[in-house]
Amino acid sequence: MGLGRLLSDIAGKACEIILPIRHDVFMGNTNSSIALCTLSSMDLLLEVSRSDIMQYIAIAGRLLSENKGIDALVRYVTANEGIRCIVLAGRDSKGHRAGQSLLALWANGMDESGRIVGSLGRDAVLTVSMDQVTRFRAQINTIVDMIGVTDLGRIRKRILALSS
Repeated sequence: MGLGRLLSDIAGKACEIILPIRHDVFMGNTNSSIALCTLSSMDLLLEVSRSDIMQYIAIAGRLLSENKGIDALVRYVTANEGIRCIVLAGRDSKGHRAGQSLLALWANGMDESGRIVGSLGRDAVLTVSMDQVTRFRAQINTIVDMIGVTDLGRIRKRILALSS
């Protein structure tokens, strides 16, 4: 493990202690093919979880990092083959650029060292296999880029259009 990754892990553990995040994922309609990612907007995630949007999406969750977070997302999506669309909304985390990194992964994949091609994130190196990334990229038909949008009405309107 490199020094940068070690420091990142230590900082992440410190954040978990200082700023515990109680909810990171909410399950919705298991028949839906849509996943909603609110990036670093925790309030938006809680607002979504209490709204009727949950009946139109399979899952709503957050994405804070361009490495461990995307690793977990790729594993979840490839284990749940019904998910075909991801809506990215909310604020992207500064420095990590998890939303931009996910878009780059979907468009460009990763190189042999696990680095996401085209990512602007500080440490966009994944631990998932090349096969998992290939399956993820083939499985997801659409990623809707609403990065920066925190208005629940706009997000709801887009999800309703996708689900019809």
